[in-house]
Amino acid sequence: MNPVTDTGPAAPLRVLLADDHRIVREGLKQVFSDPANGLPEIRVVAEATGGTELLAQLSSRAAEDRPLDLDVVLLDIAMPGQDGLELLQCLRQRWPALPVLMLSTYPERQYAVRCLKLGAAGYLNKSADPDDMVAAVRKVAAGGRYLSPATAEALAQAMGPALSGPRPPPGGAPLGVAAIDSLSHREHQVFRLLSSGHSVSQIGAQLKLAVNTVSTYRARVLEKTGARNDVELALLARGHPLD
Repeated sequence: MNPVTDTGPAAPLRVLLADDHRIVREGLKQVFSDPANGLPEIRVVAEATGGTELLAQLSSRAAEDRPLDLDVVLLDIAMPGQDGLELLQCLRQRWPALPVLMLSTYPERQYAVRCLKLGAAGYLNKSADPDDMVAAVRKVAAGGRYLSPATAEALAQAMGPALSGPRPPPGGAPLGVAAIDSLSHREHQVFRLLSSGHSVSQIGAQLKLAVNTVSTYRARVLEKTGARNDVELALLARGHPLD
């Protein structure tokens, strides 16, 4: 006699949603709870509004390589405290088997490739269609990678500069895509604005940061990229699409 096979409904996919904007969290929970989305059901079982809270939530659920009662982490890039890119690297080191799907309002061409290189299972723009959001969660929970058409295009465009970017200066740090990819979220923001001709004071006003803080970020950007001044940053940016 053949054994009885369980054909019941699929177990719900359990999501930790990390975003500091309540309206975003509530909106995503509404999308995932819509009965029209079918099975498997997606449930937000935990929420975090910052990096410290996110790491505490995960640590309380930790097993060796992934939290026991989670299938996916949805992580906003622009998180208070540690930014999303720094948190992504931390999560990949501590819980390598836990899929992380990045959330952002930034266009795919700015951050999608960086997120994938750092180990994200996908990149999801907050303006995406609800059906795409549901599909993204299901795909990464199943062990796949979610690539929207815009992300796939960004990956294709990144191949050219990665292969033919500027050569390293003699005795200096490497110039090119790899150096830009090493920048944190805030450093990358400063890099984009500097290379667009903004002054330190203008950047401070736009990002709501003290001038001294912006100067510190500028120094880090110069050190990591090997550029000597803002002109060289602008030249570097030409081979790395930013907008």
